[in-house]
Amino acid sequence: MNHLDSQILRDIGAVARSVQSISDIHFRRLTLQKGQFIFLTRICEYPGINLIELSLLLRVDKTTTTKAVKKLIEISYVQKERDESDQRAWRLFPTQRALNTYTEVIAAENQLIGYCFNGFSDQEKNVASQLLARMRDNISHEWRSQKNVQGGKKNE
Repeated sequence: MNHLDSQILRDIGAVARSVQSISDIHFRRLTLQKGQFIFLTRICEYPGINLIELSLLLRVDKTTTTKAVKKLIEISYVQKERDESDQRAWRLFPTQRALNTYTEVIAAENQLIGYCFNGFSDQEKNVASQLLARMRDNISHEWRSQKNVQGGKKNE
């Protein structure tokens, strides 16, 4: 029987699912449904981002992004405007409601970071963050290759 070389991906997955679950429960009272807060935060952080850029940033397919953004528009968290240089494209902007909620979402994320790093020294936190960033960068190359994505734009 084959064995895993490392449990790291299972551990990362367990952390990610736990954070997602806690966040979904917490943000339900803000009328944010499962996972929508990640779309909301990125639109607040990158006002004017388009659907393709948002999908690439979050590493999700465009259909998932479209559905999440549509719901955020319906509940008055996001507005979309035509791109001035490309009339086929839309730019996404946070509403005032989104900006007000963003502060609460970031505070909740910081609380979750605190839970994750409970008992870690500052040095351990820095090392863990640096190593995880390297892992993210390493897998990003493979992800882009598999998705046929280059430099933020899909290959033609």
